[in-house]
Amino acid sequence: MTPDRHPAGMFASPAVVVTGALLSLMVGCAGYLATAEAIESDARARFRTMARAAQYTIDARIKSYSDVLRGVAGLFRADPETSAGQFHQYVEQLDMARNFPGIEVINYARSVRAPALPALEAELRERMRGLGVVSDHLPLAPQPGRDTYTVLVYIEPRSRPDLEKLGMDLEARSYTRQVLAHARDANVLSASGTRIAIQPGPNQSSQALRLPVYRSSMPTATIAQRRLAYVGSAGIGFSVSRLVGGVLDEFPVKGTRLVLSDLSEVPAEPGELPPRAILYDSMATVRQPHPPPPSEDGVFSASLPIEFNQRLWRADFSIARSALYTSFDMYYPWLAAFAGGMSTALLYALFQTMASSRRNALRMAEDMTRELRASQAKLQASHEKLRMLAAHAEQIKEGERKRIAREIHDDLAQNLLALKIEAEMLANRTRGGAHRRLHARAQDTVRQIELTIRSVRQIINDLRPNVLDLGLSAAVDWQVADFGRRTGIVCELVDDGEEHRIDDHCATAFFRILQESLNNVARHAHASHVWIDLRQHADMLTMTIRDNGVGMQPGSRNRNGSFGLVGIEERVGILGGSFSISSGPETGTTIVVTIPVTSPAAPAGASSVPVAA
Repeated sequence: MTPDRHPAGMFASPAVVVTGALLSLMVGCAGYLATAEAIESDARARFRTMARAAQYTIDARIKSYSDVLRGVAGLFRADPETSAGQFHQYVEQLDMARNFPGIEVINYARSVRAPALPALEAELRERMRGLGVVSDHLPLAPQPGRDTYTVLVYIEPRSRPDLEKLGMDLEARSYTRQVLAHARDANVLSASGTRIAIQPGPNQSSQALRLPVYRSSMPTATIAQRRLAYVGSAGIGFSVSRLVGGVLDEFPVKGTRLVLSDLSEVPAEPGELPPRAILYDSMATVRQPHPPPPSEDGVFSASLPIEFNQRLWRADFSIARSALYTSFDMYYPWLAAFAGGMSTALLYALFQTMASSRRNALRMAEDMTRELRASQAKLQASHEKLRMLAAHAEQIKEGERKRIAREIHDDLAQNLLALKIEAEMLANRTRGGAHRRLHARAQDTVRQIELTIRSVRQIINDLRPNVLDLGLSAAVDWQVADFGRRTGIVCELVDDGEEHRIDDHCATAFFRILQESLNNVARHAHASHVWIDLRQHADMLTMTIRDNGVGMQPGSRNRNGSFGLVGIEERVGILGGSFSISSGPETGTTIVVTIPVTSPAAPAGASSVPVAA
């Protein structure tokens, strides 16, 4: 007895275990990194979306401020002589504290030439005396090299610090003068970018927007026309901290830092320092008015542009990454790493199990294949022996038929013939005279002997026709004629006219195949015409039998008890030939039998021999 072998895969080798562990570790690390990257990417995308929403809010607020300024400019365009009281009522209707909390002042500056300065100064002094304030910008004195002046004449709300700005010449600063001149000539909004300090401390500066005002009764199509029609400038001042402060209050995540910078240059006046680019920093305090920029480690940042009336601002949003992560986001990469490692380990174990099972299955398949091939070889050998036995039995059967037919012909037939001669002699001698009854009996005996001789001849032909001794062509010709005479079916034989030199066994097989085929036609085909074609090509002898009957019924070849076609196929197989059959309800049935012969005959012209029924 052979010892039992352990099933493959029951004990894994150390190399397999180490490989599985390393693979699980690699997949777990990859899962951790991929999940962490996905969470970070999602958080970064969410933060950028929040920043864009804040950017759109700031843009919308600036646009609303511009719309307010256009309304103020429209007031003075409709009536350049609008009084301070009318302007005050208009501003009160805007309800800036509720609708526009970022706007701090709305003002109007009148454009005058140097000769009109004294009259304007007198008007301002009289109004300010009524308000109880004193301006720091009076008197209005002409400046060398300047012909026009843009002087603040109205300002709302009427707080004392704001009223003290009445009489301010906006064109006193050269850069502001250039900006106002460009806005006047182009009829566009203007912003000089000058920082206006409201209160001391960080994030307390304001920005101004101005819009030129023209007389409505004068054309403004060209620069020259706009200069003639120009009467002044309407403006607003708004707090940058109020502009962006509300935006941060509405930000979905707390702790966001916003740094708003003016990227457009503001030229400094002689004796002044250049202004800082940063307009607002949410992290600036009194103790630390200029906090350092945020570090890139552990921080999400987004820089978005903001267009402020032909000036470019940049909003830099930043926030700690941990502020956007939930508790689940912190543990999810580790969970993904654990799930990936365990899944890989299980799949690897499953793969190893399947691989070992596959190897076992292959070994079993090889064993089964080997046994199957051996069984097939034995079956093939048995089949060949059965075929040889069948061929031998068929040969013995044909030999016995031939022997019995010959003995019947040589013995019984000869005796019957002799008996017939004796009976005919008796009938002739008793013809006439007194032996009429004996003569009649002798005639009946002669007829009975003739019927018996015909029966014996039919038995001999059924066992083995003697015409086979004359050759295959003669035997086929005789069988076709006999079939037509017995059945009444028109048969047509097409022969190549050559004597086919084949052995007696092969000729007998061909003759039996023809007999069986014609019997099938008579029993099942319901045909009226049959064609038989016998030809030899080189060393192959082919016989084709075709009828115009109803064809074969489906499944008739495999019907129990039906051995006619099986016998034909077996005979052909014994002789090493080929057999084919085709059938259809409209085309009848065609049988083609091809058998190799050892002595080929030269081809000759084919002849058609019709045999009448």
